[in-house]
Amino acid sequence: MQSKQWTQKEVNETLWRACDTFRGKIDSSIYKDYILVMLFMKYISDVYKEHYTELLEKYDGDKEMADRQIKLDRFTLNDASSFDDLYQNRNASNIGEIINKALADVEETNKTKLRGVFKNIDYNSESILGNTKERNTMLKDLLEDFSKLDLRPSRLLGEDVIGNAYEYLISNFASDAGKKGGEFFTPSEVSELLSRLVKPEENDRIYDPTCGSGSLLIKAFDKVHSKKAQIYGQERNGQTQSLARMNMFLHSIDDAKIAWGDTIANPLHIENGKLMKFQVVVANPPFSLDKWASGFSGESNGDFKMESSLDPYKRFDWGVPPKSKGDYAFVQHMLHSLAEGGRMGVVLPHGVLFRGASEGKIRKEIIDLNLLDAVIGLPANLFFGTSIPATILIFKQNRNRDNILFIDASQDDMYEKGKNQNKLREEDIKQIVDAYEKYETEDKFSYVATKKEIKENEYNLNIPRYVDTFEEEELVDLKEVQENIESIKAELEEVETEMKKYLEELGV
Repeated sequence: MQSKQWTQKEVNETLWRACDTFRGKIDSSIYKDYILVMLFMKYISDVYKEHYTELLEKYDGDKEMADRQIKLDRFTLNDASSFDDLYQNRNASNIGEIINKALADVEETNKTKLRGVFKNIDYNSESILGNTKERNTMLKDLLEDFSKLDLRPSRLLGEDVIGNAYEYLISNFASDAGKKGGEFFTPSEVSELLSRLVKPEENDRIYDPTCGSGSLLIKAFDKVHSKKAQIYGQERNGQTQSLARMNMFLHSIDDAKIAWGDTIANPLHIENGKLMKFQVVVANPPFSLDKWASGFSGESNGDFKMESSLDPYKRFDWGVPPKSKGDYAFVQHMLHSLAEGGRMGVVLPHGVLFRGASEGKIRKEIIDLNLLDAVIGLPANLFFGTSIPATILIFKQNRNRDNILFIDASQDDMYEKGKNQNKLREEDIKQIVDAYEKYETEDKFSYVATKKEIKENEYNLNIPRYVDTFEEEELVDLKEVQENIESIKAELEEVETEMKKYLEELGV
């Protein structure tokens, strides 16, 4: 009898049920790592197991030949570090320790691709998973839940089922985590929109300086049909950087270079002593990050003041952003990382469009250097952890025009309203991308502003200054209203007369 085949929906639902092991005991922002790592382990074990079985069949049971051939795979796995071995040991009193050893072994045998990927996870942690008895019960339940899944490629129906399942879990965890969720995940519809706007091409270097779990980078990579592009990312949170690396691996992107560190104070993608240059740069950095420059402060006391001279890469020569709002720190880093002819898309709060002081000075420099190509207003409540509306800014090196396109896509009929969160539909994404490609003024939706107009507005980019969405109300015909009032009065008198007649008949 043929084994069961699994649809995307069944895989997703089974994984989400596996989270019940932790719900109510540990916060989802913490237990997500335990679930995602176990999914990773189960997947690589099932893939490895199936391929080894196929090789044994191919070489008529010659184990030595199968062992030699399987070493040429994307990754290798020892029997003692497979999911099946963990499952067999699920009742062991030191199961947490056994899982940790298996993870260390997976890293060691695949060090070029997976070194350090499990550095932030500890299945034997008393502080997170409780005392030995509680911990062992949870881990046994977790292994039993995952044992129900068959993730061998031949059992999965559809393309990229595991990559999609990983994204599904991250998205749900982000929703659960609220504000913290926004730190590691950009809603897939926003990632899709951003990726289409910057049009990645074959042989591009694609970069995200605040890459979170890597979903935006993967969306951009997917636009390159030949898959011949190189991915670069950096993420400050170590656990999230590990998620991004696993995410890449599960999407069969083995050569992604995802660095761990503070992009502003310590950018790690360097070439010949300078910032590496990229054809495509995309990001959804943390909105208005406070203390963004703290990495430059060194041993100084609390009165540290950031100055452009402290940055060896001269990214802040156009202006130093306020210490409590890091938006333009990320924008300037990204622009200094953009190659000749490069395209850049970034999600930011609306304040970057009109705030004054140093941010106004930076904005003026960027516009005068002819780097800004478009300003796109998005609906409110699209992002995890914040209900404020955001904007997408599109930049280009070597622009062949000096106007700026404004698009107001925040209007009521341009998104799907949700109970907790709004969502861009395919038709909404297409409308925005089409408007950007046309680069024309369209009544109440888009406007092509000249440099002269921008200057007259003192470099204020607030969208309502350029796109007028005001709907004039119909003029009221006072004569018609008066006639209606008279008609209602007459009807009322008639009804009152009738009522009086009935009351008389009743002797009231």
